[in-house]
Amino acid sequence: MLRKLEKAEQKWGGSNTLIDQWLNNRRNLLINYCQIAGIPPYEVTENSLPAFDSVKAFCDQLMDYVSEGHFEIYNQVVTACEKNGSSSQELAQQLVPQISETTDTALDFNDKYTEAEDEKVLFHLDKDLSSLGHAMETRFALEDKLLEVLHTKHS
Repeated sequence: MLRKLEKAEQKWGGSNTLIDQWLNNRRNLLINYCQIAGIPPYEVTENSLPAFDSVKAFCDQLMDYVSEGHFEIYNQVVTACEKNGSSSQELAQQLVPQISETTDTALDFNDKYTEAEDEKVLFHLDKDLSSLGHAMETRFALEDKLLEVLHTKHS
């Protein structure tokens, strides 16, 4: 996911303030994901779980990213696409609902880890991070299609 992000930053970075902010927030989210998942270079020691507070902080960041997309960025992209013809508008109208499907996985992850009463929930973290990682990868690919429209039509 980080390699795909680097390609996106090379392709679209610097062309639009909204795109730059979006990609920067994605980078920060991915770094935090890798840290709590223990993905190199952020390896954790064997039989070690991340701090519960770190997971909760990641949940906050995840919700900020998801919210920013739904309540700020997607609306701006859809509005911009409406001004640039039916093909852009149709693409945006197809992509946003698909992106929304990945939101459910993020919300479930957030609810599980922020509402947990003790750290025992962390024993499920690897499985849950795997599911979340898959949803994030799908989401980022769909968002990149929106980025392409935004960059092509509005930069």
